[in-house]
Amino acid sequence: MATAEFKGLNRITGPFIFMDPVPGVGYGELVEVTGADGSTRRGRVVLVSQKAITVQVFEGTQDLVPSSTSVRFLKRPLEMPLSRQVLGRTFNGIGEPIDGCGPVYGGKRVSVNGLPLNPVARRYPRNFIHTGISAIDTLTTLIRGQKLPIFSGNGLPHNRLAVQIATQSRIVGDESFAVCFAGIGIKHDDAAFFMRELSQRGRNANMVTFLNLADDPVIERIATPRMALTTAEYLAFELGMHVLVIITDMTNYCEALRELGVAAGEVPSRKGYPSYLYSDLASLYERAGVLKDRPGSVTQLPILTMPNDDITHPIPDLTGFITEGQIVLSRELNSKGIYPPIDVLTSLSRLMKDGIGKGYTREDHPNLASQLFASYSRVQDVRALASVVGEEELSPADKQSLTFGTAFEERFLRQGQEEDRDISESLDIGWEILKLLPRSELTRVTLTEINQRMK
Repeated sequence: MATAEFKGLNRITGPFIFMDPVPGVGYGELVEVTGADGSTRRGRVVLVSQKAITVQVFEGTQDLVPSSTSVRFLKRPLEMPLSRQVLGRTFNGIGEPIDGCGPVYGGKRVSVNGLPLNPVARRYPRNFIHTGISAIDTLTTLIRGQKLPIFSGNGLPHNRLAVQIATQSRIVGDESFAVCFAGIGIKHDDAAFFMRELSQRGRNANMVTFLNLADDPVIERIATPRMALTTAEYLAFELGMHVLVIITDMTNYCEALRELGVAAGEVPSRKGYPSYLYSDLASLYERAGVLKDRPGSVTQLPILTMPNDDITHPIPDLTGFITEGQIVLSRELNSKGIYPPIDVLTSLSRLMKDGIGKGYTREDHPNLASQLFASYSRVQDVRALASVVGEEELSPADKQSLTFGTAFEERFLRQGQEEDRDISESLDIGWEILKLLPRSELTRVTLTEINQRMK
């Protein structure tokens, strides 16, 4: 299809250029912007009206002069070249290879805009994904096809946890597993950490990495998660693989939306974010799932840092509405030196109950998880009481609860950065620490399970 080129702009505002209406130009269309010096930049159409066309320029609009700038409309959306050869490759935020291995040949080019999965076409998610982390596998189990975010805070080890999950995750008994790892607005030292750790742990062959750096143009942050999800959908629904998509940090993505919204003159909503933040996040999160008539699956593990550790902030608040649970990292546990610092009492996986137990993990898993939750919840009450009356005034049962709480954090929650625990090992550790409690306190497990597991 022939492309059209037009010279001269009405005005330039931030990363946006504005020009007169052009017949046949559609929303999301890719454009080439050429400055007076002959250099070209890419952008996409974000607004089409009877009065004007608005284009976002990926590389920014520095040094562009309205009268001498020309725009060529390419009659296609932003696309990602896809084939099986993307496995093991590293790309920047807009899908350009940065690993020195050249472009991706063969396969097909796919629009990154994508669509949420039709609810009618979905199959209910089941089958757990092994992460090797006891607190997740046992108490907030990740299910294939689920979207389960990690809520973190500044300074907490969410990047370290992301790498550990990316390198340890697998589906037991199924080798067709891949990871799409996307970093949005990350610092150079974090990017170097990701590249070093992911390559050293030997999972590169089944991983596709997208890295958008903090000093890259803001507009690229909007494209990065869509690049990763488009790649995941291709691997899952065309090549039949089970794909885990890890995206860090969704807060940087939302900040980019806010910055672009302000530059475009949009009316801000809560805390300055655009009013369409909910629907925009949903358009990303709802691309996870399992289809009835297609092989493979897409599972999402987005990571976001909560500003000021505020879980009611619009980003975690809206994310919690859309997704199926959350994993919350605790600053208190982190201050104790416990890694990973997962606060199991405020974390949950809403699909967990249908993907664990007999035929999935182990028959005793549901009751054990319930008992660990109940017992650790009581620990918090006893600790609050001890802070008032003193530990020496506690009853023997309360003192046993405190002993259990310490063992739970030190033996169950705490594990090495490269420690990959099998689900059976995690469950066995859970039973071991339950021995520290009187049997009268074990009300969530059956007598048969107690006799079998606590000999």
